[in-house]
Amino acid sequence: MKTTLYGIDGKEKGNIELPPVFSSKIREDIVFKVLEAKKHKQPYGPDLLAGMKQSAKGKMRHRRHVWQTHYGKGMSRIPRKVMSRRGTQFNWEGAEVPFARGGKRAHPPKPISMINTLKINKKELKIALASAISATANPKFVTKRYATLKDEKGVKAPVVIESNLSKLKLKELTKAIKEIIGENMFSLAIKKRTQRAGKGKSRGRRYKHNAGMVLVIGDKENFKSSTFDVVKADKLGVNDLAKGGLGRIAIYTQNAVKYLENKK
Repeated sequence: MKTTLYGIDGKEKGNIELPPVFSSKIREDIVFKVLEAKKHKQPYGPDLLAGMKQSAKGKMRHRRHVWQTHYGKGMSRIPRKVMSRRGTQFNWEGAEVPFARGGKRAHPPKPISMINTLKINKKELKIALASAISATANPKFVTKRYATLKDEKGVKAPVVIESNLSKLKLKELTKAIKEIIGENMFSLAIKKRTQRAGKGKSRGRRYKHNAGMVLVIGDKENFKSSTFDVVKADKLGVNDLAKGGLGRIAIYTQNAVKYLENKK
């Protein structure tokens, strides 16, 4: 499989032979299985001792002639704490139970249920990564992921550029990328932050973010950007290419393509 090689100025420099991983069979089922196994959620929940920090507690006994009894006083048999005492007479107040003041929550979030214990086989992980890389080189999957590219003709995928990024400033690189992939794709490739409409603004989710594109660089290259994601080829994962759907806009450097030759 061959593709066009672009220079850092955005102009064509010739053709380049892509490794077999870019034309490998796309197994969507295995990719989604891996994404499910890699899901992470920050566990949260109340303090384990919440509602249990009172000085005294106990179930009320309603038998005759027993200390701490409330026989005949018409009190429900729930855990209680001592509020005051007069001789052998105690004033008890409900505690611990959800309907008592300062008690536990009825059905709190359970942190242990939020810990993902799913595992994935090494061979399946390898197939999923190869499928995710192959999908970035398939215009069919790229247009399927981005609805605005549905009527776009000549979607460029994959895009390979020279490995001279260290000579460029971010402004120059974004200008070159815009020339290579076109204005429509470029508007999707840049990270954007928009303010959410509705009540979500007051509930800790004021802004919405798009994923943008991913720039895959060689293991010995260095480049930083807040405009789009930058990932080294040796640390490339399924989440980087397929989270949210197969066919993310991806640009590879020459060194990254050379590194991926070992991927099958």
